[in-house]
Amino acid sequence: MSRDECRGFFESMGEPGYRADQVLEWLYRCRALSYEDMTNLPRPLRAELAEVAPLRPPEVLARSVSQGGDTTKYLMGLADGNAVEAVLMEHDYGLSLCVSSQVGCAMGCAFCASGLGGLVRDLTCGEMCDQVLAANDDAAERLDGARVSSLVVMGSGEPLLNYDNVIKFIRLAKWDRGLGIGARHITVSTCGIVPGILRLAREGIPVTLSVSLHAPDDATRSSIMKVNEAYPISTLVKACVDYAEITGRRVTYEYALIAGVNDSPAHAGRLAGMLRGTLCHVNLIPLNPVPETGYVRPASCAVDAFARVLQSRGIEATIRREMGSGIDAACGQLRRRRAPGGGAKEADPV
Repeated sequence: MSRDECRGFFESMGEPGYRADQVLEWLYRCRALSYEDMTNLPRPLRAELAEVAPLRPPEVLARSVSQGGDTTKYLMGLADGNAVEAVLMEHDYGLSLCVSSQVGCAMGCAFCASGLGGLVRDLTCGEMCDQVLAANDDAAERLDGARVSSLVVMGSGEPLLNYDNVIKFIRLAKWDRGLGIGARHITVSTCGIVPGILRLAREGIPVTLSVSLHAPDDATRSSIMKVNEAYPISTLVKACVDYAEITGRRVTYEYALIAGVNDSPAHAGRLAGMLRGTLCHVNLIPLNPVPETGYVRPASCAVDAFARVLQSRGIEATIRREMGSGIDAACGQLRRRRAPGGGAKEADPV
């Protein structure tokens, strides 16, 4: 529930609306696992809540930790038997969690594991919150009480096709009495759903927009991303420029470098020409290979050369530090390995 929905719920029970903030604070800030722990609620109310709104703690079916210990991937079980992934990353600025927004994905990007089985369903706001709560519980135990300090809605699924649930999740995540993660520490990633980008620009929530671009021309992009047929590059970049102008936030373009597909100096030159003069940053990602796709990552020298072309032409570009390649950290890989049918039944417990 959103805060407003929760207030309505308590008012329908004849309780004051402020009970909503009390309960949500217990759930998100204090991590109460039982209504009995919520000692500022009247005891009869605690008993009634246990009956009408029982708590279901997050279920972690599997956890994989990278060899260096800086990346942890969780396979989260859902009430309907499906499963979804979240990835916790340790950075020098704190803990960042990559959150999934859908079970599977309908977008069908050629190099991505998330869409290999198609879209199963949207995640609810609560199922997205559970990913954060599970990571916080794990971090509290293993990392001396650390908490997630930034979010990237960049896991399985297309967030802007589950718009209402994602926005509800973001509003709860940034609530200062709950998870307390500021909007400027939240990133929403999209493969290029232009109407969603324009809608997000007007929400009044200054999150970072991250756009999976992956090509500098329509022919190349359409060959690996079906969404380009609906929203070609010129339309997409214009929407991103509008987003930056409305919000004042720099747009990040994600660019997965795929050997022999989009990684040549000529590609880099066309990309620089297209983005010159816009408020943006390019995040270069050497492909995290997915065996089913047949695509491979380029050599390090090709990645470095691509970055140099962009930088020499005034485009701010960085190469993403590789994290989690040994733990199936590409979106959808752990879910497919653990449960080939897309569900959670075959996953090993933690």
